Amino acid sequence: MKKLIAVSLMIAAITASAFAMGGKEAAAAAPEPAMTQEQLVAAAKAEGKVVVYSITSRISSAATEFEKLYGIKVEASNLKDGELIEKVTKEVGGGIQGADFVICQDSGRVYGQLIATGYLVNYVPPSMKSIIPAEFQNPLTFQLINKVFIFNSERGTAPVIKNVWELTEPRWKGLVQFKDPKAEGVNANFLTMITSPEWSAKLDKAYQELYGKKLVLSTKNAGYEWIKRFFQNGLVLGNSDTTISENIGIKGQPQTTMGLFVYSKKRFDAKKNLALEPMTEVAPFAGFIYPAFLMLTKNAAHPAAAKLFVEYLLTAEGFKPWSKDVGSYSSNPSIAVNDDDQPVSFWKPRLVPENPQYLFENRAAVEEFVNNITY
Repeated sequence: MKKLIAVSLMIAAITASAFAMGGKEAAAAAPEPAMTQEQLVAAAKAEGKVVVYSITSRISSAATEFEKLYGIKVEASNLKDGELIEKVTKEVGGGIQGADFVICQDSGRVYGQLIATGYLVNYVPPSMKSIIPAEFQNPLTFQLINKVFIFNSERGTAPVIKNVWELTEPRWKGLVQFKDPKAEGVNANFLTMITSPEWSAKLDKAYQELYGKKLVLSTKNAGYEWIKRFFQNGLVLGNSDTTISENIGIKGQPQTTMGLFVYSKKRFDAKKNLALEPMTEVAPFAGFIYPAFLMLTKNAAHPAAAKLFVEYLLTAEGFKPWSKDVGSYSSNPSIAVNDDDQPVSFWKPRLVPENPQYLFENRAAVEEFVNNITY
C-alpha cells in the first residue's frame, strides 16, 4: 500500500503540472492528410491487423464482428484497470510496440500516467464529431458505467435504506459488501470523491436529515467520517463484483444483504437464479458513475485499423455487446439504453461522478486513510 501511495503522489505531481499548464485535454492524434471513409478502410485493410487492450471482456465479441465486417485481424487483451495503465506506460514509454488503442478507466490515473505523458492520443472519428457531445470528446469517452447499492430482494423489492448513513448502523454490521479499493481504481476514486467539499457537504446534510442532529466529526470532514464508519461496520471487501453479486443475490439467506457493485450484474438474476434489486432513491447518493475512455497509443503500429475500430465501437452495431444489458451507456446519445434501464440523464443526479484533478490531488491521502482503518 505504501508503494501505491507513493506512486499516486508521483502521478499527482505530474497531473497537477499538466493541469497548471492547461493540459486537461489529451493531445490529438498527429494530423494527417484528410482521408475519405473508403481510403481509411483501404488503409486499415492494408495494415491487416489491430491490437487493443481493454478493461471490458466484451471487446472480444465486438472484435469478432469487426473482423467479419472488414476482414481485419483483431488481437484483444482484457486487463484490469491498473494492469492496463502499467502495461501501456512501460510499452509506450519504452518504445515497445503493443496496443494500437485502448479502452481504459480510472480517470485520474489515466490523465496522470497516460494523457499528461503523451502516451495516449485523442482521436474522434470525423463521422462522430457532430454526434458525440463535446463533454465526451476529449478525452474520447467510450461508455459510462455505474455502480449502485443493490440488495437481496427475496423478501421484497421495497428499498431497504433511504440514506447511506443507515449503512453505518449496527443492523447492517457485516451485511454489506464492496470491491476492495486496492483491487479496482474506480472504487478508490469513489471514496476519494465523497471527501470533496461538494460531497462531504451533502453527506453532512444527509446525516442531519436522518438523525435530526449535527454530525460530530472524528475525522477531517463528513466524507471521511462516512468512510470510517462504513468500513468499521463490518464491511466485507471482495475482489470481484461478479462474486459479490452472487453473494448478495443468492436465495435462502437468513438476513438481507447488500452490496455496492456494477449495475450490469443485474443481468444475472434469471441466469443464476439470484434476487437482486437496485436502489435509486438514496440520500445523498445511490452509488457512483465513471467513464471508460477510447484512445489511440502514441506509437500505434496500425493507426488506420485502430481509427476504423474506434469508429465502429461508437456505432450501434459496434456497441451491441454492451447495449444488450443494463448498466452500460454509450457516449453516442443515438444509441438507446436497454429497455430495462434508465438513460444517463436519470442516473447522473443520483450518482457520484469522477473529477480527475480532484482525484489525483487527494486520492493518495484517502488511500492512506483507508489503509489505516482497514488493513
